[in-house]
Amino acid sequence: MFTTRPTLQGTFGMASSTHWLASQSAMAVLEDGGNAFDAAVAAGFVLHVVEPHLNGPAGEVPIILAPAGAEVRVLCGQGPAPAGATIGHYRSLGLDLVPGTGPLAAAVPGAFDAWMVLLRDYGTKSLAEVLTYAIGYAEHGHPPVPGVGATVEAVRELFETEWTTSAALYLPAPRPGALFRNPALAGTWRRLLRETAGMSREAGIEAARRVWREGFIGEALADFAARPAMDTSGRRHAATLTGDDLTAYRARYESPATYEWNGWTVCKAGPWSQGPVFLQQLALLPHALAYGSAEYVHVLVEGSKLAMADREAWYGDAADVPLNDLLSPAYNDGRRALVETKASYELRPGSPGGRAPRLPEYLDHDLAALPEHNPLGAGEPTVGADGLTRGDTCHLDVVDRWGNMVAATPSGGWLQSNPVIPSLGFPLGTRLQMTWLQPGLANSLTPGRRPRTTLTPSLALRGGEAVLAFGTPGGDQQDQWSLHFFLGLALGGLGLQAAIDAPNWHNDSFPGSFHPRTMRPGSVTVESRVGEAAIAELRSRGHDVTVGAPWSEGRLCAVARDPETGILSAAANPRGMQGYAVGR
Repeated sequence: MFTTRPTLQGTFGMASSTHWLASQSAMAVLEDGGNAFDAAVAAGFVLHVVEPHLNGPAGEVPIILAPAGAEVRVLCGQGPAPAGATIGHYRSLGLDLVPGTGPLAAAVPGAFDAWMVLLRDYGTKSLAEVLTYAIGYAEHGHPPVPGVGATVEAVRELFETEWTTSAALYLPAPRPGALFRNPALAGTWRRLLRETAGMSREAGIEAARRVWREGFIGEALADFAARPAMDTSGRRHAATLTGDDLTAYRARYESPATYEWNGWTVCKAGPWSQGPVFLQQLALLPHALAYGSAEYVHVLVEGSKLAMADREAWYGDAADVPLNDLLSPAYNDGRRALVETKASYELRPGSPGGRAPRLPEYLDHDLAALPEHNPLGAGEPTVGADGLTRGDTCHLDVVDRWGNMVAATPSGGWLQSNPVIPSLGFPLGTRLQMTWLQPGLANSLTPGRRPRTTLTPSLALRGGEAVLAFGTPGGDQQDQWSLHFFLGLALGGLGLQAAIDAPNWHNDSFPGSFHPRTMRPGSVTVESRVGEAAIAELRSRGHDVTVGAPWSEGRLCAVARDPETGILSAAANPRGMQGYAVGR
């Protein structure tokens, strides 16, 4: 099959990410004797600098790691709702939904602490060594990708009239070919290093965590959170986030959710993420399925609808999730029987273990008729109804010569999410917008509980050994695009790069996770490369097909390792022209 690039192969180390500077920074750490975890942390901080419209230090990151010879672990860098983030508080403000932007949508920031915990427990480098790349690009500048300037232009009026601290940093809009600098961010990290200087490696990392929670960074975060700012409601609100919330937060390890399929063990974050949707889609697959046909696309789309309906009814951190039942053969045999030759336009959650599903009352409204975009900017930009990519989040994968492997999907704290904190050089996030303002749901807004995130890195084993790490930006679309990539390898026999390059698609037949929570029943958006015959057949089956640009679906990254030969591989997505893999 034609590929846009070769699959890279070597034996020393491989890195793949959504920006070439992050990939190369990870590789520089490997070349300097660091391991995959050191490299991932360095790349993560570089992504904060070079993709500020897609992630930031006050956002969140789920990380799946497979240390050589040890068990796979999930490191959760998704912060919870603050103590004051009650449904009653938001309802008292006259809100039906958590705003898509502004301080009121801010969860407790989780990304920084997760990166520090990963570096402390599995890395070998000092904080100064992994931060040097991010500091360099923030201080001396980097040539911004077009998406940065395009995002700034989309919210220019908001910046000029309301979020003036953001205007001070981002206007005039950054443009390709001219260096963009963020001296405040560089200054934040330099001051952090000064305050942790002279300590041992682990002591310095622990001190940095305290500074983030309680020192000059924590104080600035809490102070700025208390200042009202304009949000998607058209009014100004302050955050519920306080210094006490910051002080109480710790990133934590968890066991992954797993599913055995055709000799593979796929590992995902738990149902506080949408990760098990990937696993449930595998469980819904028929025993015989011809890769690449229109029937194949139809079956995957219909399976995705069922898994996403279950996500809406059952997944979240505010209730016990019956995950064993949701992934059980008996349950999915019954669900699979719902897939017919014609497209479904219904949201059909199941009843695992006989439990009755409960959906948000908000779904009684006609979500399809709600506006898809808000002039103030809302939500994690993904692929719209017209098939055009408006940005995503970020992703990175690393594997080293010792067999350590890691996948991470950093997001949140976008430049368009909240006003920039001028002393720090970055804004707060908006992840609370993913919760519902209705009690009793799995994803109800609940103090101390995590909003259900769409961020969903993947790691797969064969014979008990980690062989594949992969993921993509894309909000609700992540576990669709990632599944298609994985099945290209596992069913289609494609190589790493060919599976990334293969024509892709997604559907939106479920409530979106981001404000204003729209849905498009029966929709399928396909790359035009899917082909006229397949598109015609999908339409004949009743799918509402939107034909997007030929290279518009997904921004996948992947690394792999063959345990028998020790050969390492990597590939990256050509879509968007900024993701790259490096290695040797």
